[in-house]
Amino acid sequence: MSTVMMKNVSKSFGDNQVLKDVSLHAKFGEIFGMLGPSGAGKTTIINILTRQLDADSGDVHVNVGSKQIGLMLADDGLFPRLTCLDNLIVFEDIYKIKRSRTLEILDQVGLTKAMKIPASKLSAGMRQRLVLARAVMHQPKILFLDEPTSSLDPMTARGIHRLIKELRDNGSTIFLTTHNMEEATSLCDQVVMLHKGNIIEQGSPEEICTKYNSVKTVMDLESVFVQLTGEGLENE
Repeated sequence: MSTVMMKNVSKSFGDNQVLKDVSLHAKFGEIFGMLGPSGAGKTTIINILTRQLDADSGDVHVNVGSKQIGLMLADDGLFPRLTCLDNLIVFEDIYKIKRSRTLEILDQVGLTKAMKIPASKLSAGMRQRLVLARAVMHQPKILFLDEPTSSLDPMTARGIHRLIKELRDNGSTIFLTTHNMEEATSLCDQVVMLHKGNIIEQGSPEEICTKYNSVKTVMDLESVFVQLTGEGLENE
């Protein structure tokens, strides 16, 4: 079973402590969300879990090999001169993927008509979809998504949500960051709220909403964050 775990993890860059005694556990086959503004520590957690950074202290456990991990990070790493299709073909041999699967995933993210367009000529939203296609084309056991729908229109975002849920239903454990309350409520089985490197609340969206507000609305998670910190999710 694929699981992601951190226990009492801290991380500093010089005098700036960005994570403070963080503990979390994403269970097999669930969507685990991290909520918090820029600078809260979300990306640092992903970088530690994907072995791009070492923690200063604490324990980290990700129980699959690197080829069973999918990544969608802020730095997209696309080859600008290559077409959408060729950007994915580069990874076919690495992951032992058939061309039919590559074409299927391009269709799922809505890029079939753009497959011959160079990455350098794509809009921000199209680049976002191509990076997601690359992250999921090998059907990873654990998928890390950093703001997966931040540049997408609502219709495209809903399609990406369907794809993420399908991956979960097929056994992937998905770890995502977002400050979109509707996205967190509709997608996540569990969430943690991060503020200045600390986890200030965690549980299912429903549990958190019930704990802090008797009326369950999409904005309840935002209200909880403001109630706990005095700040909105866009303030840092």
